[in-house]
Amino acid sequence: MSSGGCSTCLEVIFAVVLPPLGVFFRYGCCSPEFFISLALTVLGYVPGIVYSLYVILRTPPEPTGIDGERPYDMLA
Repeated sequence: MSSGGCSTCLEVIFAVVLPPLGVFFRYGCCSPEFFISLALTVLGYVPGIVYSLYVILRTPPEPTGIDGERPYDMLA
């Protein structure tokens, strides 16, 4: 769930080995990205890899604060 370089590298490795696992580490298990990756992996391994890599390598998720709002230091 972080956007550091080392964690992104590990997420990419996991996304190639087991695509939903890489998306799980980035977004968690209750996100739409995870379920789409899971469905594409069940339907075909290569589409699951392509989608997972796309989701992981696009812009990182915005960090959330209390109640899903942006943190106070990011309001400006």
